[in-house]
Amino acid sequence: MRGLGLRGAAGLLAVLLAVSLTACADGGGEGEGEPTVGLLLPSRAVPRWEKSDRPMIEKRLEELCPECRLLYANAENDAASQRQQMTSMITRGVSVLLLDVVDPKALRSSVHAAQREGIPVVAYDRLAEGPISGFVSFDGARVGRLQGRALLAGMSARADGGGVVMMNGDPSSPNAAWYEGGARSVLQGKVRILKSYDTLGWRTENAHDHMSAAINDLGPAAIDGVLAANDSIAAGVISALKSARVSPLPPVTGQDADLDAVRRIIEGEQYMTVYKPFRLEAEAAAAMAVALARGDDIDSLVTTKVDSPTTKDVPAILLTPTAVTRETIGRTLVRGGVYTLDQICTPKLRPACARAGLTR
Repeated sequence: MRGLGLRGAAGLLAVLLAVSLTACADGGGEGEGEPTVGLLLPSRAVPRWEKSDRPMIEKRLEELCPECRLLYANAENDAASQRQQMTSMITRGVSVLLLDVVDPKALRSSVHAAQREGIPVVAYDRLAEGPISGFVSFDGARVGRLQGRALLAGMSARADGGGVVMMNGDPSSPNAAWYEGGARSVLQGKVRILKSYDTLGWRTENAHDHMSAAINDLGPAAIDGVLAANDSIAAGVISALKSARVSPLPPVTGQDADLDAVRRIIEGEQYMTVYKPFRLEAEAAAAMAVALARGDDIDSLVTTKVDSPTTKDVPAILLTPTAVTRETIGRTLVRGGVYTLDQICTPKLRPACARAGLTR
């Protein structure tokens, strides 16, 4: 990737707010000349897609372009379903597609089909292949590095030559390799990677099965830390460790700052997660989609350029993630308005919250 100078969140928000709230009215697409945005999300297995991304994108699109129509589809982690959904939206003549791709290779032909019909495609969160017009995500290598550094900190003295199990994401997702590469760049030469698994569908139950196998093969005493690619995977890892009566639990990483994961961190079951301000990502993607639906360029929005396996110099917005541990939940997630103390500190967790300094 070649940076153009990553801007701070305040600068990005200023650019996003500068997008006209009414200029969309001139776009094309379904609905008697009204611009139409097709939003395609990948699954419901990871909570963020339906709980965070979808409502935030819908809200921002409505603010930026009141005249716009929205078509929505969730692929339920099935590439064939996403191809059909995308074909349907292309047939219906959407103005722009906002695509969080299930499998970049499997959807490449669909991206080409959109291009043939003059429909720009914005890759959301995951870098799609083919002639995409823009990309909005977080810096995945940085995510992995944050996880790796936190894991070493959590392992403490055992970070020097200790044994680590890596629970990576779904290999069909380009982000999985991005995260893994960042993590390995930190862990290389410091710890021993005992096992490394790919977690199909990012599913909790698959992570549980892999972790159970690792415990059986290695023995619990050999496992000093677990690099889990996201919070759904971390949930499966921790469940397997508890089922095997491993105590104390080794440090386990995560990503997405799911509420359940934050509670696990308070309880001491999960060591950390990576917070990605989804609102900024959703708003940036909505602004890019609106601009393309209007036929405008997006130069004022982009912060860098990236290369996909098929396309060079894709205009991109890459946002900055933040590591979250028990000590930093208050200043990152509570003060940042992601969760309230009441949401995090259930009656059962109030003593642990008090010990973590999470009190009114």
